Amino acid sequence: MPVLVQKYGGTSLSSFEARRHVVRHIRQALAQNYRLVVVVSAMGRKGEPYATDTLLDWISHNGNSLPAREKDLLMGCGEIISAATLCSLLHAEAIPAVVLTGGQAGILTDDMFGDAKIVEIDPHPIEEQLAQGHVVIVTGFQGRNADHQVTTLGRGGSDTSATALGAALRAECVEIFTDVEGILTADPRIVREARLLETVTYAEICNMANHGAKVIHPRAVEVAMQANIPIRVRSTFSSEAGTLVTRPRTERQAVIDRCVTGIAHMANVTQIRVSIAEGRYDAPRAIFQSMAQHRISIDFINVNPSEVIYTVYDHVAELAVTKLKELGHEPTILSHCAKVALIGGGMNGVPGIMAKIVEALTEADVTILQSADSNTTIWVLVPGEQLQLAVRVLHQKFDLHK
Repeated sequence: MPVLVQKYGGTSLSSFEARRHVVRHIRQALAQNYRLVVVVSAMGRKGEPYATDTLLDWISHNGNSLPAREKDLLMGCGEIISAATLCSLLHAEAIPAVVLTGGQAGILTDDMFGDAKIVEIDPHPIEEQLAQGHVVIVTGFQGRNADHQVTTLGRGGSDTSATALGAALRAECVEIFTDVEGILTADPRIVREARLLETVTYAEICNMANHGAKVIHPRAVEVAMQANIPIRVRSTFSSEAGTLVTRPRTERQAVIDRCVTGIAHMANVTQIRVSIAEGRYDAPRAIFQSMAQHRISIDFINVNPSEVIYTVYDHVAELAVTKLKELGHEPTILSHCAKVALIGGGMNGVPGIMAKIVEALTEADVTILQSADSNTTIWVLVPGEQLQLAVRVLHQKFDLHK
């Protein structure tokens, strides 16, 4: 019997009614003769009792001095509550189930508390339970290090747990259940005509996730891509098939199907420009070393002999400027910008894509502050107040609603 891994996010488990939908999907998978592994996140979102961010807020009001090891113990509690709750519901339906923490499930990580990386997975604990006919419920977002200490995997960790287990168990597929129908051509809150994509490639969804789409974490996609395990992104509240994430049949097929697959966006970024005096060839190195030393993530990087341009998140812009001034620079900053990215596996080598982008944005009086590209992505930086307009006109220009 083939193995299927299902992952349920916080909104899929946040209410009794939502959990009934989860049980329904589990029943359907068992009826299709799958051996089933279910990975769960903590219930709900910030403000709800068992959400991870709620637990962290609790500590912030109680000393706010919890060491990293103990913080991981706390952050793992939400997933344990979800797993035990789901196990009770399954037993009430006469479905045999067992709960394993990430460590008990064989997920071994490094020692980086709060943002651990998976080193290896021992599939035997899960395989033993599957052989006994159990649905195996695994707490997402967590594992254990070599000293048997609980570790957590950072943001998107439950997605990564699911695809890593899928790879280790040679699963037929990993299903990611969420509160949307699948992967859309754009954010439906901005573009009402956004269309559900039946299939996307691993590379396309990685780029969409890296540039602001929040359906699945890019690290999880990379794990599935390496193991060639298909991912299906589905709605917990629907029986529809959702979106299949897999490899293109051929590179040529991706070009034939579409040049642009979808549009992602990221708001609240600040553009920083640093003028470089003549002869200061070491200035870019010092700038980027300072940003790295102070753990300031940078993006949208352009370097030339007279200027360095890059972006940071708005909330760290003040720190970045302070560090640049300590190096003797007087940076020019433009806050509250937004990055809009067009992603498509068939984009590489196709002429005219940038021309259409510039034409659409110019006709709509959207200011292009900066641009960059890769084989599968072209992104532009625009003023934050023009973000929604930029996404809409580009979605229309490339006929993504059809």
